Amino acid sequence: MDLFSQAEHDEEACAILISPERGFLEKVQDSINRLIVEMPRADIIRTSLTHRGALIKVKDLNEAIEVSNFIAPEHLELSIEAPQAYLSKIRHAGAIFMGRYTAEALGDYCAGPNHVLPTSRTARFSSPLGVYDFQKRSSLIMCSKEGAHTLGQTASVIAHGEGLTAHARSAEYRG
Repeated sequence: MDLFSQAEHDEEACAILISPERGFLEKVQDSINRLIVEMPRADIIRTSLTHRGALIKVKDLNEAIEVSNFIAPEHLELSIEAPQAYLSKIRHAGAIFMGRYTAEALGDYCAGPNHVLPTSRTARFSSPLGVYDFQKRSSLIMCSKEGAHTLGQTASVIAHGEGLTAHARSAEYRG
């Protein structure tokens, strides 16, 4: 199973570094190998990185963002110069940490509004927990006569397609 298929089906988080610079990826791997021996939880870290970690070489930052959007990470560090320039291209991430000085740990412990983020690629369609999750809201829909005519035709076609003739007629009669 490839990394993306695995990420799609697993519930656990992945530690993934995406970069267009092979030399940087190699330096990170060397640093991991050097520093892991100092960690009190070295065995857990090693197992996690072996089974749930990856260093991915891409052609450029645009491809890195494309891969990241597919992964839809819970946490995304844009550890690059001028991260604002790429922010509009990020479509799927729970929390985005901007720039080289913004470690994900800051969001865990002191910089973020909360730590309840979408996991398991759910950032594709879900957001971090926020104030709106604790408010009751209603949708408001209002059409003009012309709008009811235009939308009514569309609604009628869809309702007929679903076999809901009464729904179709309610839209047709108002248009």
